[in-house]
Amino acid sequence: MFADAYREKTVWLSGHTGFKGTWLARWLVMLGARIRGFALPPATNPAIFDQIRLSRHVCHEVGDVRDPDAVKRSIVRAKPDFVFHLAAQPLVRYSYDHPLETYLTNVMGTAHVLEALRSLNKPCAAVLITTDKCYDNHGNALAYAEDDPLGGHDPYSSSKAAAEIVISAYRRSFFGKLPVRIASARAGNVVGGGDWAADRITPDCIRALQQGKAIPVRNPPATRPWQHVLEPLSGYLWLGAALAKPKLVSAGIKDVAGPFNFGPEKEANRPVHELAAEVLKHWPGRWQDKSDPRAVHEATLLMLSTAKAQRVLHWQPTWRFETAIARTVNWYRTVHEKGETIAEDLTCAQIEEYERDARSAKAKWATS
Repeated sequence: MFADAYREKTVWLSGHTGFKGTWLARWLVMLGARIRGFALPPATNPAIFDQIRLSRHVCHEVGDVRDPDAVKRSIVRAKPDFVFHLAAQPLVRYSYDHPLETYLTNVMGTAHVLEALRSLNKPCAAVLITTDKCYDNHGNALAYAEDDPLGGHDPYSSSKAAAEIVISAYRRSFFGKLPVRIASARAGNVVGGGDWAADRITPDCIRALQQGKAIPVRNPPATRPWQHVLEPLSGYLWLGAALAKPKLVSAGIKDVAGPFNFGPEKEANRPVHELAAEVLKHWPGRWQDKSDPRAVHEATLLMLSTAKAQRVLHWQPTWRFETAIARTVNWYRTVHEKGETIAEDLTCAQIEEYERDARSAKAKWATS
């Protein structure tokens, strides 16, 4: 897996208590890495971080990326070989109520990580995670590519666009001659077991089904590029490996040190009501249209082009839409019926299944 790039290596990972961060940390542990996590306590109850007992496997440091001194101390002390920056305020609707918190976390938090990386005097590959919502989305049917204009109607989206600009400026201004290599990754609308955030469709589905209620769907026609959480994580991990060893993908470092989209195949671009219907195939119930014309603006259409990731990294998605939803619901329903003691083994089993399927599909990261 990933050319064995992470075995016996130190990884500094911000946001390891969140949904994506927990999955990434557990996968890295399985790959033989030493994890130094830096994050706030889990933001939800339940939280997958607690459900899979991740603190047993990582060096767990409670810290806030809005604190530049804490970030610098943590990174300098860790002396990492790899950095994955995932800590963020990740919710669109929350950003309308808390815009300053959103900008401080997503923009300045990213700047604090980059500034701390300037203090490293050793080789390090750093992947900083933003979102597919960083593009200036006009709601058209075109798939956004990495060189399309950045923007954002809401505070969350614009904060991530601003973070991308900060990453680009730091890379060009400071990291050309340093041993630290920088790239950013754009993905979003992931599904997978253990996401308990508010105002996300999959957790909304599960909470309703657990209570025997109708699933509330607030924006049924909104179309998103749905993908299982392991899809973009495989991209992040392969991008990190390629930053450390560009010859893995036969590319120059200038080709690898930049932004990358990680998204599903075109068939996975589905409206929200189709996602709800697919969930109900695996956990019977019903969904209910809860559209509100007074609701805050959210994009109705979003698609990503992954042509660059395929061309430069030879990366490709593995699981189709139906498989992603089936594995997601299986995780929640199994934990619901058998208890949280099964969560860690179930998470590891799904990672191993994904690896096997990627190997069968001859994904480069799974066969190198």
